[in-house]
Amino acid sequence: MIVEHGEVSPRIDPTASVAASAVVSGDVVLGPGARVLHGAVVSGEQGPVSIGADSIVMENAVVKSRSGHACVIGDAVMIGPHAHVSGATVGGGSFVATGAAIFPGARVGEGCEIRIGGVVQVNTLLEAGTTVPIHWIAVGHPAHLYSPDHHEEIWRIQRELDFPGTVYGVERATPMWQVMREQSDLHASPGE
Repeated sequence: MIVEHGEVSPRIDPTASVAASAVVSGDVVLGPGARVLHGAVVSGEQGPVSIGADSIVMENAVVKSRSGHACVIGDAVMIGPHAHVSGATVGGGSFVATGAAIFPGARVGEGCEIRIGGVVQVNTLLEAGTTVPIHWIAVGHPAHLYSPDHHEEIWRIQRELDFPGTVYGVERATPMWQVMREQSDLHASPGE
């Protein structure tokens, strides 16, 4: 389904394709040979999304911009099933495996692999050719790689990357009710 949002329609190269059960909405550009498979969502409702030539967004993946964070997917990138890329840049020739997550402000260099369940945290810089092992976390600028059992080391770096400010535009101590009220307003359909 191709959806106009806020008077902006997706721009899809004639050689690209969008599966019948996928959603492409708003300020989205799909390059030549790009594919968006069944159940995937590509949302340019909060800013621009660009998907390069011959890149594939597989089943049930989410690729979206965030307020203040465009989403740029380079050429020949695989975004695996159930992966989530939000307001980040992914360099050409990269592989984002099933269930991986890349958060706003992150920059993934060319030829990287984020393996199954891997995470690239907010504002993290992953150098070209880096591999994030299965279920590991990349955090920092430049990235440090940790297995999930190193929470304290991850948190020490992640705390300084400002997740609440980057993702929600608020101070860390902002009450969740206030954050969700603002998010609810942000995600309201145009005209509500």
